[in-house]
Amino acid sequence: MSLNPIRPWRNIERRKSRQIMVGNVPVGGDAPISVQTMTNTNGHDVRATLDQVIRAAEAGADIVRISAPDQETTRALREICRESPVPIVADIHFHYKRAIEAAEAGVACLRINPGNIGDEARVREVIKAARDNGCSMRIGVNAGSLERHLLEKYGEPCPDAMVESGLDHIRILEDNDFHEFKISVKASDVFLAAAAYQQLAEATDAPIHLGITEAGGFVGGTVKSAVGLGNLLWMGIGDTIRVSLSADPVEEVKVGYEILKSLGLRTRGVQIISCPSCARQGFDVIKTVEKLEQRLEHIKTPMSLSIIGCVVNGPGEALMTDIGFTGGGAGSGMVYMAGKQSHKMSNDQMIDHIVELVEERARQIEAEEAATAAE
Repeated sequence: MSLNPIRPWRNIERRKSRQIMVGNVPVGGDAPISVQTMTNTNGHDVRATLDQVIRAAEAGADIVRISAPDQETTRALREICRESPVPIVADIHFHYKRAIEAAEAGVACLRINPGNIGDEARVREVIKAARDNGCSMRIGVNAGSLERHLLEKYGEPCPDAMVESGLDHIRILEDNDFHEFKISVKASDVFLAAAAYQQLAEATDAPIHLGITEAGGFVGGTVKSAVGLGNLLWMGIGDTIRVSLSADPVEEVKVGYEILKSLGLRTRGVQIISCPSCARQGFDVIKTVEKLEQRLEHIKTPMSLSIIGCVVNGPGEALMTDIGFTGGGAGSGMVYMAGKQSHKMSNDQMIDHIVELVEERARQIEAEEAATAAE
């Protein structure tokens, strides 16, 4: 639960779900909402795939998924899992034997698509492999690949059909005394996905994986994901998320974190509050923010930074941030520390100076946290 006694209108009461483990990452219950992405390299290429996994982890990914369509990939998974800094999920679509091989290779979780994996006997074999190898599972229902009998029953993909598919496969897992699973009901249509997730949240206490599937390119997909996932998260639904973009997986991670940060559900790195800029700006706000985003990517400690072009809103925004810079006149602006005016700084030196201030503040916060932990 996100509770703010000073500003109760910011509170989000998360749906109560049971907790499972994906490797060493807890999902559900009171665990932080985890961020996932998926590699787009050739799974046979161990080094290229690992490099992408590591870049995603450095950007903040808690879990990374890898498609496992063939035996070459499941063989490669053994080394990838051994060297990966985060738990690996094997994405299984059509052949249940790939799931068994992936479990034996050491993946932390198996993602199966109910509409494609096959009959109950095959699912039971996958369950046994997961149990024998300490894997969790994700039931991945997708509007684009629902079982034929459900499409005949409902006429088209709809929330009822998607949730029925998911609950049918929950029953299979639970009938086999397997409870280490999460579930998703993804669709590319925001309305369909949101309605299905709301219905699913009332029907099960399993952890829920959120996603708007095939959301699109960087800009369009980000907007669709922010609208769909943001509303569900605001309602308290969701224990782990993936933003699906036709873009670098690292960008998926960044967008996912920004969605969570905007709702106060995760904090990581510097949250920059900046104006869109106008004729009043005392410096080039857009270029400054672009450079600061690049220069501050290495900061993992949560803090806020306001970069405002003029004094209309600048001082007010600076009151609410750890560090602030407000444009003024004569080629300089005002630096704020903890909401208070601190000193002036010339525009041509401001970027280097702000980076130094943020790095120093990060060291202070880390030292304070270490001291508290040692008490």
